Amino acid sequence: TVINKLLQSLIVDTTKIEDLLIGDKNAILVAARILGYGKEYKIQLTDPDTGERVEHSVDLTTLKHKELDTSFVENGNDFVIELPNSKRILRFKLLTHADEIKIAEDLKGYEKIEQITGVTSNLTTRLKYQIVSIDDNTDQKEIDKFVDNEFLALDHRAFREHYDKISPDIELKFDYTSQTGNHHSMDVPLGTEFFWPAAGE
Repeated sequence: TVINKLLQSLIVDTTKIEDLLIGDKNAILVAARILGYGKEYKIQLTDPDTGERVEHSVDLTTLKHKELDTSFVENGNDFVIELPNSKRILRFKLLTHADEIKIAEDLKGYEKIEQITGVTSNLTTRLKYQIVSIDDNTDQKEIDKFVDNEFLALDHRAFREHYDKISPDIELKFDYTSQTGNHHSMDVPLGTEFFWPAAGE
């Protein structure tokens, strides 16, 4: 809630954070962190080669934005793909901050079932929010049925690759040279210290 209020306070026009794509939200969070505390982000990480905990400083200004093929963007947040195996026409959207909130609420409701079955609903729940129609059928029950029973692995992989290709985002990874001299690409940890650094940083 605090982070959401921070983001909304940074937006000077009528745009609502609920309408932001996830990648745009990530980029704003990183920019706000740089403006508020500077580009250096001090973290502790586990060295991949030695297993030791070490301190490291990430230069947030070196984080790269994904290169996008804008030729896919014709109708705003509205995209179409023909699945390679089933040949079904799938219309979909990129998830917004509002979608992520709803997904989190749905997943919370599935927690007891997941504890019993051991099967997570994270992937299928997200797909049901991403997909808008199948062969021009917008009935949510039909979309749910397709995701649960008919979305074959080959088609799903093609969809995931296409979705990632057109999704704007900032790459939350940094280059790290281990104590043994090996080079690694590692994820930027986004804990509470990212927004509320320890005293002295």
